[in-house]
Amino acid sequence: MYKILDHVWLDNTVRSYLIVLGVILLILLIKKYVAHSVARLIFPFIQGVWKDVDRKSFVSLVARPLGFFLFVFISLATLHKLIFPTVLNVDIFQVTLKEILHTLGRIILIISFIRLLHKMIEFIAIILHKKAERTLDTKDDQLVVFFKDFFKVVLSIMGLLMIMKFGFGLQIGNVLTGLSIVGAAIALALRESLENLIASFIIFFDKPFSMGDVVKVHNFTGTVEKIGLRSTRIRTDQKTFITVPNKQMVDSILDNLTLRTQRKGELKLDLGLSSTSAQLSEFIESVKKLLNQPDVENSTVLLSDITHTAFIIQIDYFTGPVTQVEFNDIKEKINFEVLRVMEKLGLEIAGASTDIKINEPFPVKVPE
Repeated sequence: MYKILDHVWLDNTVRSYLIVLGVILLILLIKKYVAHSVARLIFPFIQGVWKDVDRKSFVSLVARPLGFFLFVFISLATLHKLIFPTVLNVDIFQVTLKEILHTLGRIILIISFIRLLHKMIEFIAIILHKKAERTLDTKDDQLVVFFKDFFKVVLSIMGLLMIMKFGFGLQIGNVLTGLSIVGAAIALALRESLENLIASFIIFFDKPFSMGDVVKVHNFTGTVEKIGLRSTRIRTDQKTFITVPNKQMVDSILDNLTLRTQRKGELKLDLGLSSTSAQLSEFIESVKKLLNQPDVENSTVLLSDITHTAFIIQIDYFTGPVTQVEFNDIKEKINFEVLRVMEKLGLEIAGASTDIKINEPFPVKVPE
């Protein structure tokens, strides 16, 4: 039995292969439990910084990428104990198979580590988002989303540099120097993307609008659902979903309807010429009285014009910054009350009733 275990095959003993295989299978079976245990050990340190951290959320979010990272790390470390078979170490495009596998292993390890850090950032973002929900200001909510995406991009760039350094053995300093020359051309090609990135910082620090605000831009009106690094997502009043580049959100004339202090209602009436001045005067006074209500902050009612077809009554009123549904209810209520005043005074809209008279033509004598 021992002779079989000591038998050398492809420059390694059978015992070495079995040990490596056993370690890999063992970590594959227990990686879930190890990851959960490690996550529970890390949790007290996290809770020391953020008191109201949810342990279950932390473990469920971090355990899976942590388990994958531990599996990759231990597997690579175990495989490194084996001697790479000389017979398999062939050259592929002047690169040995051993070097290719080593490079591939480093790349997988770096990717798993960056993925783990991404999940940590997502967990921190969840904590900050819960804290932001406790405040009435929505600006801190959008800052959490923005910086979560920002740090993910930074980590991805760091991961790429680590792959270039430890995976392919490139000198980062020389690479960055060479990229500085190419960077100018890339910056010109990606000018629009860079402008949108800069515009996103302007949005977050100048704060012309926040997530949840109702805005009007480029003839579109809708609710801001997300502000990203490149664009802003808006749910329009037709329930469509549009994406507007951040540069256009900054450079265009943007109307933030949420920040308005009042809502304006308008009603224009063309009353018939049969209306008397006494009726018009009484009608205007009655409308002024009915607009004197808690829902209306100020109003204007006047005989704005007299034409050859009608008397023009212009009614303008302003409510507080209520929602669209509440404003529609107020507007409908006022319209019905104005209609009742018109019915009471016997006023009619111009052209509401038209009499048509048909005159008989003179009889024409037909010659016999």
